[in-house]
Amino acid sequence: MMNGIFNKEEIKEKIIENLKKVYDPEIPVDIYNLGLIYNIELEERENYLFCEIEMTLTSPACPVADSLLEQVRYVAMAVDEVDEAKVNLVFEPVWEPHMMSEDAKEIMGASGAAISW
Repeated sequence: MMNGIFNKEEIKEKIIENLKKVYDPEIPVDIYNLGLIYNIELEERENYLFCEIEMTLTSPACPVADSLLEQVRYVAMAVDEVDEAKVNLVFEPVWEPHMMSEDAKEIMGASGAAISW
C-alpha cells in the first residue's frame, strides 16, 4: 500500500504474472496468453482489496473448468494485497484463436497444434 491507497496497476501486474503460471492441461500455453482472461477489476474498500476476474474457456465443454476457475482464484489471492477474489466465467464473447498473444501463437505453431487463425 502507498499511504493507505493501493497501487492498482502494480497489483494487477502481479495478478497477471501469477495468471501466466496457470495452464490449460491440454494446451502448452498459459491462460493469460491464450486470451482467456477478459478483465481484471480491483475494488478498494477502505483497507480491503477485492479482485474480480472475468474469464472464459476455449470450449464451454472444458472438462477441467472447475479446477481452472479455482486456480485463477487461488493465484489472484496469492498476491499479498488481495483480500478476496471472485472469478466469473463468461462465454460472451466466444473465445477464438485470434485472441491469443503472438507468443502463444508461436508456441502453438511450434507444438504442431492444429489451430485455424
